[in-house]
Amino acid sequence: MPKLATGLTVRQIETAKPGKTLSDGRGLSIVVDANRNKRWVFRYTRPDGRRNWMGLGSYPEVSLLHARSLAQLAREALAKGTDPAVAKKEEKRLLKAAVRGTFQAVGEEWYAHKAKSWASETARKAREVLDDYLYPKLATKAIADISTADVKPVLLFIYGRGPRLAVKARQYVNQIIDYAIQEGLREDGKLLSLRGVLPKAEKKHYAAVTKTNDLPSMLDKIHAIESFKMRVALLTLLLTASRPSVVAGMRKDELDLASAEWHISAKRMKTGNDHITPLPKQLIPLLTEACELSSDSPFVFPGDRDHLKTHIHRDSISKSLRDNGLRGVTVSHGFRATFRTIARERLRIDPDVLEAQLAHAKKDEIQAAYDRAQFLEERHDLVQRWADYLDAIRNGAQVVPLHGKVA
Repeated sequence: MPKLATGLTVRQIETAKPGKTLSDGRGLSIVVDANRNKRWVFRYTRPDGRRNWMGLGSYPEVSLLHARSLAQLAREALAKGTDPAVAKKEEKRLLKAAVRGTFQAVGEEWYAHKAKSWASETARKAREVLDDYLYPKLATKAIADISTADVKPVLLFIYGRGPRLAVKARQYVNQIIDYAIQEGLREDGKLLSLRGVLPKAEKKHYAAVTKTNDLPSMLDKIHAIESFKMRVALLTLLLTASRPSVVAGMRKDELDLASAEWHISAKRMKTGNDHITPLPKQLIPLLTEACELSSDSPFVFPGDRDHLKTHIHRDSISKSLRDNGLRGVTVSHGFRATFRTIARERLRIDPDVLEAQLAHAKKDEIQAAYDRAQFLEERHDLVQRWADYLDAIRNGAQVVPLHGKVA
Protein backbone atom coordinates (compact mmCIF):
# COMPACT_ATOMS: atom_id res chain seq x y z
CA MET A 1 0.00 0.00 0.00
CA PRO A 2 1.44 3.47 -0.95
CA LYS A 3 2.45 5.76 1.86
CA LEU A 4 0.02 8.68 2.41
CA ALA A 5 1.50 12.16 1.98
CA THR A 6 1.58 13.97 5.27
CA GLY A 7 2.57 17.36 3.85
CA LEU A 8 5.41 19.65 4.74
CA THR A 9 6.38 20.92 8.15
CA VAL A 10 7.75 24.32 9.03
CA ARG A 11 11.03 22.68 10.12
CA GLN A 12 11.43 21.03 6.70
CA ILE A 13 10.89 24.35 4.98
CA GLU A 14 13.31 26.20 7.28
CA THR A 15 16.10 23.63 6.80
CA ALA A 16 15.59 23.03 3.07
CA LYS A 17 18.82 23.09 1.08
CA PRO A 18 19.41 25.38 -1.96
CA GLY A 19 18.22 23.96 -5.28
CA LYS A 20 15.56 21.75 -3.68
CA THR A 21 11.84 21.59 -4.49
CA LEU A 22 9.71 20.24 -1.65
CA SER A 23 6.18 18.99 -2.32
CA ASP A 24 3.31 19.58 0.08
CA GLY A 25 0.99 17.45 -2.06
CA ARG A 26 -1.88 18.06 -4.50
CA GLY A 27 0.17 20.41 -6.67
CA LEU A 28 1.58 22.68 -3.95
CA SER A 29 5.39 22.92 -3.72
CA ILE A 30 8.02 25.22 -2.33
CA VAL A 31 11.09 25.99 -4.47
CA VAL A 32 14.40 26.94 -2.82
CA ASP A 33 16.82 28.85 -5.05
CA ALA A 34 20.62 29.07 -4.79
CA ASN A 35 20.37 31.99 -2.35
CA ARG A 36 17.98 30.08 -0.08
CA ASN A 37 15.05 32.27 -1.16
CA LYS A 38 11.84 30.24 -1.03
CA ARG A 39 8.71 30.66 -3.15
CA TRP A 40 5.43 28.78 -3.36
CA VAL A 41 4.32 27.19 -6.63
CA PHE A 42 1.01 25.56 -7.48
CA ARG A 43 1.08 23.15 -10.45
CA TYR A 44 -2.18 22.11 -12.05
CA THR A 45 -3.96 21.08 -15.24
CA ARG A 46 -5.99 23.79 -16.96
CA PRO A 47 -9.63 23.21 -17.88
CA ASP A 48 -8.50 22.77 -21.50
CA GLY A 49 -6.09 19.97 -20.51
CA ARG A 50 -2.81 21.88 -20.67
CA ARG A 51 -0.34 21.83 -17.78
CA ASN A 52 0.36 25.11 -16.02
CA TRP A 53 1.69 26.60 -12.79
CA MET A 54 1.21 29.78 -10.81
CA GLY A 55 3.17 31.49 -8.08
CA LEU A 56 1.57 31.95 -4.67
CA GLY A 57 4.15 34.23 -3.08
CA SER A 58 7.37 33.98 -1.11
CA TYR A 59 8.06 32.29 2.21
CA PRO A 60 7.91 33.38 5.04
CA GLU A 61 5.70 36.31 3.86
CA VAL A 62 3.23 33.63 2.74
CA SER A 63 3.16 31.04 5.51
CA LEU A 64 2.63 27.31 5.05
CA LEU A 65 -1.01 27.58 6.17
CA HIS A 66 -1.64 30.58 3.92
CA ALA A 67 -0.08 28.80 0.93
CA ARG A 68 -2.32 25.78 1.52
CA SER A 69 -5.34 28.10 1.68
CA LEU A 70 -4.40 29.76 -1.62
CA ALA A 71 -3.84 26.35 -3.23
CA GLN A 72 -7.27 25.23 -2.05
CA LEU A 73 -8.90 28.30 -3.57
CA ALA A 74 -7.17 27.48 -6.86
CA ARG A 75 -8.49 23.91 -6.72
CA GLU A 76 -12.01 25.19 -6.08
CA ALA A 77 -11.74 27.48 -9.10
CA LEU A 78 -10.61 24.53 -11.22
CA ALA A 79 -13.58 22.51 -10.00
CA LYS A 80 -15.81 25.27 -11.44
CA GLY A 81 -13.95 25.20 -14.76
CA THR A 82 -11.98 28.40 -14.11
CA ASP A 83 -8.24 28.71 -14.69
CA PRO A 84 -6.95 30.11 -11.35
CA ALA A 85 -4.05 31.93 -13.06
CA VAL A 86 -6.50 33.80 -15.28
CA ALA A 87 -8.71 34.56 -12.27
CA LYS A 88 -5.67 35.86 -10.35
CA LYS A 89 -4.68 38.12 -13.24
CA GLU A 90 -8.21 39.53 -13.44
CA GLU A 91 -8.24 40.13 -9.68
CA LYS A 92 -5.03 42.12 -9.96
CA ARG A 93 -6.46 44.14 -12.82
CA LEU A 94 -9.60 44.95 -10.87
CA LEU A 95 -7.57 45.96 -7.82
CA LYS A 96 -5.40 48.20 -9.98
CA ALA A 97 -8.50 49.68 -11.57
CA ALA A 98 -10.04 50.35 -8.17
CA VAL A 99 -7.02 52.45 -7.21
CA ARG A 100 -6.72 54.55 -10.36
CA GLY A 101 -9.64 53.36 -12.43
CA THR A 102 -12.34 56.03 -12.50
CA PHE A 103 -12.99 57.68 -15.83
CA GLN A 104 -11.61 60.98 -14.56
CA ALA A 105 -8.45 59.44 -13.08
CA VAL A 106 -7.66 57.64 -16.33
CA GLY A 107 -8.71 60.69 -18.34
CA GLU A 108 -6.15 62.79 -16.47
CA GLU A 109 -3.41 60.20 -17.10
CA TRP A 110 -4.34 60.09 -20.78
CA TYR A 111 -4.35 63.90 -21.00
CA ALA A 112 -0.92 64.20 -19.35
CA HIS A 113 0.46 61.59 -21.74
CA LYS A 114 -0.99 63.18 -24.89
CA ALA A 115 -0.48 66.85 -23.98
CA LYS A 116 3.31 66.42 -24.16
CA SER A 117 3.10 66.35 -27.95
CA TRP A 118 0.13 68.70 -28.43
CA ALA A 119 0.16 72.36 -29.37
CA SER A 120 -1.17 74.50 -26.53
CA GLU A 121 -4.40 75.22 -28.39
CA THR A 122 -5.05 71.50 -28.92
CA ALA A 123 -4.42 70.88 -25.23
CA ARG A 124 -6.77 73.73 -24.30
CA LYS A 125 -9.58 72.31 -26.44
CA ALA A 126 -9.17 68.85 -24.92
CA ARG A 127 -9.12 70.34 -21.42
CA GLU A 128 -12.36 72.17 -22.16
CA VAL A 129 -14.13 69.02 -23.42
CA LEU A 130 -12.99 67.02 -20.39
CA ASP A 131 -13.78 69.58 -17.71
CA ASP A 132 -16.95 71.12 -19.14
CA TYR A 133 -18.65 68.15 -20.77
CA LEU A 134 -17.27 64.67 -20.00
CA TYR A 135 -16.26 64.80 -16.33
CA PRO A 136 -19.51 66.30 -14.99
CA LYS A 137 -21.37 63.15 -16.12
CA LEU A 138 -18.71 60.42 -16.26
CA ALA A 139 -16.03 61.34 -13.70
CA THR A 140 -16.83 58.66 -11.10
CA LYS A 141 -17.67 55.84 -13.50
CA ALA A 142 -15.34 52.83 -13.19
CA ILE A 143 -13.20 52.67 -16.31
CA ALA A 144 -13.37 48.86 -16.23
CA ASP A 145 -17.16 48.89 -16.45
CA ILE A 146 -18.13 52.08 -18.29
CA SER A 147 -20.38 51.19 -21.22
CA THR A 148 -21.64 52.61 -24.48
CA ALA A 149 -25.00 53.19 -22.79
CA ASP A 150 -23.23 55.38 -20.18
CA VAL A 151 -21.49 57.52 -22.79
CA LYS A 152 -24.14 57.86 -25.51
CA PRO A 153 -26.47 60.32 -23.69
CA VAL A 154 -23.48 62.48 -22.75
CA LEU A 155 -22.37 62.69 -26.39
CA LEU A 156 -25.90 63.52 -27.52
CA PHE A 157 -26.06 66.32 -24.95
CA ILE A 158 -22.78 67.72 -26.26
CA TYR A 159 -24.10 67.37 -29.82
CA GLY A 160 -26.91 69.72 -28.87
CA ARG A 161 -24.29 72.30 -27.94
CA GLY A 162 -22.23 71.75 -31.06
CA PRO A 163 -21.84 68.83 -33.51
CA ARG A 164 -18.10 69.37 -33.97
CA LEU A 165 -17.64 69.45 -30.21
CA ALA A 166 -19.46 66.12 -29.87
CA VAL A 167 -17.25 64.51 -32.51
CA LYS A 168 -14.17 65.62 -30.58
CA ALA A 169 -15.65 64.33 -27.32
CA ARG A 170 -16.31 60.92 -28.91
CA GLN A 171 -12.73 60.82 -30.16
CA TYR A 172 -11.38 61.61 -26.68
CA VAL A 173 -13.56 58.98 -24.97
CA ASN A 174 -12.38 56.28 -27.38
CA GLN A 175 -8.75 57.27 -26.79
CA ILE A 176 -9.21 57.20 -23.00
CA ILE A 177 -10.71 53.69 -23.26
CA ASP A 178 -7.78 52.58 -25.45
CA TYR A 179 -5.34 54.00 -22.90
CA ALA A 180 -7.12 52.18 -20.06
CA ILE A 181 -6.80 48.86 -21.91
CA GLN A 182 -3.11 49.49 -22.58
CA GLU A 183 -2.57 50.20 -18.88
CA GLY A 184 -4.35 47.01 -17.81
CA LEU A 185 -7.25 48.93 -16.27
CA ARG A 186 -9.84 47.50 -18.62
CA GLU A 187 -10.22 44.09 -20.20
CA ASP A 188 -8.48 43.58 -23.56
CA GLY A 189 -10.76 44.16 -26.50
CA LYS A 190 -13.50 45.72 -24.39
CA LEU A 191 -14.05 48.77 -26.59
CA LEU A 192 -17.09 51.03 -26.77
CA SER A 193 -19.46 50.99 -29.74
CA LEU A 194 -19.76 54.72 -30.38
CA ARG A 195 -19.80 54.69 -34.17
CA GLY A 196 -23.16 56.02 -35.33
CA VAL A 197 -24.35 57.29 -31.93
CA LEU A 198 -24.25 60.89 -33.20
CA PRO A 199 -26.68 62.13 -35.85
CA LYS A 200 -25.03 62.79 -39.17
CA ALA A 201 -24.48 66.52 -39.21
CA GLU A 202 -24.88 68.45 -42.41
CA LYS A 203 -21.55 69.95 -43.33
CA LYS A 204 -21.83 73.71 -43.28
CA HIS A 205 -19.43 76.61 -43.49
CA TYR A 206 -19.08 78.99 -40.58
CA ALA A 207 -21.65 81.78 -40.69
CA ALA A 208 -19.82 84.78 -42.12
CA VAL A 209 -20.41 88.07 -43.90
CA THR A 210 -18.92 87.78 -47.39
CA LYS A 211 -20.83 90.53 -49.20
CA THR A 212 -19.88 94.19 -48.95
CA ASN A 213 -23.52 95.30 -48.62
CA ASP A 214 -23.83 93.35 -45.37
CA LEU A 215 -20.78 94.94 -43.75
CA PRO A 216 -22.28 98.24 -42.48
CA SER A 217 -24.95 96.52 -40.36
CA MET A 218 -22.42 94.09 -38.89
CA LEU A 219 -19.94 96.86 -38.12
CA ASP A 220 -22.60 99.05 -36.45
CA LYS A 221 -23.66 96.16 -34.19
CA ILE A 222 -20.06 95.42 -33.17
CA HIS A 223 -19.31 99.06 -32.38
CA ALA A 224 -22.51 99.24 -30.31
CA ILE A 225 -21.47 96.43 -27.93
CA GLU A 226 -21.43 97.84 -24.39
CA SER A 227 -18.61 95.71 -23.02
CA PHE A 228 -15.38 97.48 -23.93
CA LYS A 229 -13.39 94.28 -23.47
CA MET A 230 -15.61 92.29 -25.84
CA ARG A 231 -15.81 95.14 -28.35
CA VAL A 232 -12.03 95.43 -28.57
CA ALA A 233 -11.60 91.64 -28.77
CA LEU A 234 -14.07 91.49 -31.67
CA LEU A 235 -12.43 94.40 -33.47
CA THR A 236 -9.05 92.72 -33.03
CA LEU A 237 -10.49 89.58 -34.59
CA LEU A 238 -12.02 91.50 -37.46
CA LEU A 239 -9.05 93.75 -38.24
CA THR A 240 -6.29 91.14 -37.95
CA ALA A 241 -8.21 88.03 -39.14
CA SER A 242 -6.66 86.05 -36.28
CA ARG A 243 -8.15 82.91 -34.78
CA PRO A 244 -10.61 83.50 -31.90
CA SER A 245 -8.68 81.41 -29.38
CA VAL A 246 -5.47 83.32 -30.14
CA VAL A 247 -7.17 86.69 -29.66
CA ALA A 248 -8.89 85.52 -26.47
CA GLY A 249 -5.51 84.60 -25.00
CA MET A 250 -3.65 87.72 -26.16
CA ARG A 251 -0.86 88.55 -23.71
CA LYS A 252 0.54 91.98 -22.96
CA ASP A 253 4.12 90.77 -23.43
CA GLU A 254 3.24 89.77 -27.01
CA LEU A 255 2.40 93.32 -28.02
CA ASP A 256 4.86 95.82 -29.48
CA LEU A 257 2.48 98.72 -29.91
CA ALA A 258 5.28 101.13 -30.80
CA SER A 259 5.97 99.01 -33.89
CA ALA A 260 2.28 98.17 -34.38
CA GLU A 261 3.00 94.45 -34.14
CA TRP A 262 1.69 91.45 -32.22
CA HIS A 263 4.24 88.66 -31.78
CA ILE A 264 2.57 85.30 -31.09
CA SER A 265 4.65 82.34 -29.95
CA ALA A 266 4.55 79.00 -31.77
CA LYS A 267 2.93 77.22 -28.82
CA ARG A 268 -0.19 79.38 -29.23
CA MET A 269 -0.48 78.90 -32.99
CA LYS A 270 -2.34 76.09 -34.73
CA THR A 271 0.52 75.73 -37.22
CA GLY A 272 3.11 75.40 -34.45
CA ASN A 273 5.12 78.33 -35.87
CA ASP A 274 5.81 81.78 -34.44
CA HIS A 275 3.67 84.43 -36.09
CA ILE A 276 3.78 88.21 -36.33
CA THR A 277 0.52 90.05 -36.92
CA PRO A 278 0.71 93.74 -37.88
CA LEU A 279 -1.80 96.01 -36.15
CA PRO A 280 -3.67 98.87 -37.88
CA LYS A 281 -3.52 102.31 -36.31
CA GLN A 282 -7.21 102.06 -35.34
CA LEU A 283 -6.41 99.25 -32.90
CA ILE A 284 -3.44 100.81 -31.11
CA PRO A 285 -5.37 103.16 -28.77
CA LEU A 286 -7.99 100.48 -28.10
CA LEU A 287 -5.40 97.87 -27.13
CA THR A 288 -3.52 100.45 -25.07
CA GLU A 289 -6.66 101.18 -23.05
CA ALA A 290 -7.49 97.46 -22.76
CA CYS A 291 -4.03 96.82 -21.30
CA GLU A 292 -4.51 99.58 -18.76
CA LEU A 293 -7.95 98.37 -17.74
CA SER A 294 -6.71 94.80 -17.25
CA SER A 295 -4.53 96.05 -14.39
CA ASP A 296 -1.93 93.48 -13.26
CA SER A 297 -3.23 90.63 -15.40
CA PRO A 298 -0.79 89.24 -17.98
CA PHE A 299 -3.73 89.06 -20.41
CA VAL A 300 -5.16 91.89 -22.48
CA PHE A 301 -8.62 90.34 -22.10
CA PRO A 302 -8.58 88.71 -18.63
CA GLY A 303 -11.27 86.39 -17.35
CA ASP A 304 -13.80 87.58 -14.81
CA ARG A 305 -13.18 84.82 -12.22
CA ASP A 306 -9.40 84.93 -11.94
CA HIS A 307 -7.89 87.74 -13.98
CA LEU A 308 -4.33 86.71 -13.09
CA LYS A 309 -4.58 83.17 -14.41
CA THR A 310 -7.40 83.12 -16.96
CA HIS A 311 -8.48 85.04 -20.04
CA ILE A 312 -11.86 85.32 -21.73
CA HIS A 313 -13.09 82.21 -23.51
CA ARG A 314 -13.37 82.17 -27.29
CA ASP A 315 -16.99 81.02 -26.85
CA SER A 316 -17.68 84.19 -24.88
CA ILE A 317 -16.66 86.19 -27.92
CA SER A 318 -19.09 84.24 -30.11
CA LYS A 319 -21.81 84.64 -27.47
CA SER A 320 -21.29 88.39 -27.59
CA LEU A 321 -22.03 88.32 -31.31
CA ARG A 322 -25.20 86.28 -30.77
CA ASP A 323 -26.38 88.52 -27.95
CA ASN A 324 -25.92 91.64 -30.06
CA GLY A 325 -28.02 90.83 -33.09
CA LEU A 326 -25.56 88.79 -35.16
CA ARG A 327 -26.86 85.26 -34.50
CA GLY A 328 -26.82 83.39 -37.80
CA VAL A 329 -25.04 86.32 -39.48
CA THR A 330 -21.51 85.61 -38.38
CA VAL A 331 -19.49 83.75 -35.79
CA SER A 332 -16.14 84.89 -34.48
CA HIS A 333 -14.25 82.47 -36.74
CA GLY A 334 -16.30 83.81 -39.65
CA PHE A 335 -14.30 87.06 -39.61
CA ARG A 336 -11.47 85.16 -41.27
CA ALA A 337 -13.77 84.25 -44.16
CA THR A 338 -14.93 87.89 -44.34
CA PHE A 339 -11.33 89.05 -44.57
CA ARG A 340 -10.27 86.38 -47.05
CA THR A 341 -13.24 86.93 -49.37
CA ILE A 342 -13.77 90.69 -49.31
CA ALA A 343 -10.13 91.77 -49.01
CA ARG A 344 -9.29 89.57 -51.98
CA GLU A 345 -12.22 90.72 -54.10
CA ARG A 346 -12.40 94.41 -53.19
CA LEU A 347 -8.79 95.26 -52.39
CA ARG A 348 -7.19 92.89 -54.90
CA ILE A 349 -4.70 91.53 -52.37
CA ASP A 350 -2.15 88.95 -53.44
CA PRO A 351 -3.34 85.50 -52.24
CA ASP A 352 0.08 84.67 -50.76
CA VAL A 353 -0.05 87.81 -48.62
CA LEU A 354 -3.59 86.96 -47.50
CA GLU A 355 -2.59 83.41 -46.56
CA ALA A 356 0.44 84.69 -44.65
CA GLN A 357 -1.78 87.02 -42.61
CA LEU A 358 -4.25 84.18 -41.95
CA ALA A 359 -1.29 82.06 -40.71
CA HIS A 360 -2.37 79.06 -42.71
CA ALA A 361 -0.02 76.07 -42.75
CA LYS A 362 2.28 75.98 -45.77
CA LYS A 363 1.69 73.28 -48.33
CA ASP A 364 5.15 71.79 -48.17
CA GLU A 365 8.16 71.64 -45.87
CA ILE A 366 10.21 74.10 -47.92
CA GLN A 367 7.51 76.76 -47.66
CA ALA A 368 6.98 75.97 -44.00
CA ALA A 369 10.65 76.70 -43.35
CA TYR A 370 10.30 80.33 -44.52
CA ASP A 371 10.89 83.11 -42.02
CA ARG A 372 8.02 83.62 -39.60
CA ALA A 373 7.89 87.29 -40.70
CA GLN A 374 7.13 86.36 -44.34
CA PHE A 375 5.49 89.28 -46.25
CA LEU A 376 5.60 91.35 -43.06
CA GLU A 377 5.97 94.70 -44.85
CA GLU A 378 3.18 93.82 -47.28
CA ARG A 379 0.97 92.66 -44.42
CA HIS A 380 1.47 95.94 -42.54
CA ASP A 381 0.06 97.65 -45.60
CA LEU A 382 -2.68 95.02 -45.92
CA VAL A 383 -4.14 95.31 -42.40
CA GLN A 384 -4.08 99.10 -42.58
CA ARG A 385 -5.87 99.12 -45.93
CA TRP A 386 -8.38 96.61 -44.55
CA ALA A 387 -9.09 98.73 -41.45
CA ASP A 388 -9.42 101.88 -43.58
CA TYR A 389 -11.73 100.06 -45.97
CA LEU A 390 -14.02 98.94 -43.13
CA ASP A 391 -14.09 102.48 -41.70
CA ALA A 392 -15.06 103.87 -45.10
CA ILE A 393 -17.79 101.24 -45.55
CA ARG A 394 -19.23 101.99 -42.12
CA ASN A 395 -19.22 105.72 -42.86
CA GLY A 396 -21.12 105.17 -46.10
CA ALA A 397 -18.32 105.87 -48.56
CA GLN A 398 -18.21 104.19 -51.95
CA VAL A 399 -14.93 102.27 -52.05
CA VAL A 400 -13.61 101.60 -55.52
CA PRO A 401 -11.58 98.35 -55.81
CA LEU A 402 -7.89 98.80 -56.59
CA HIS A 403 -6.60 96.75 -59.48
CA GLY A 404 -3.35 94.85 -59.42
CA LYS A 405 -1.67 93.13 -56.51
CA VAL A 406 0.32 94.16 -53.52
CA ALA A 407 3.90 93.60 -54.52
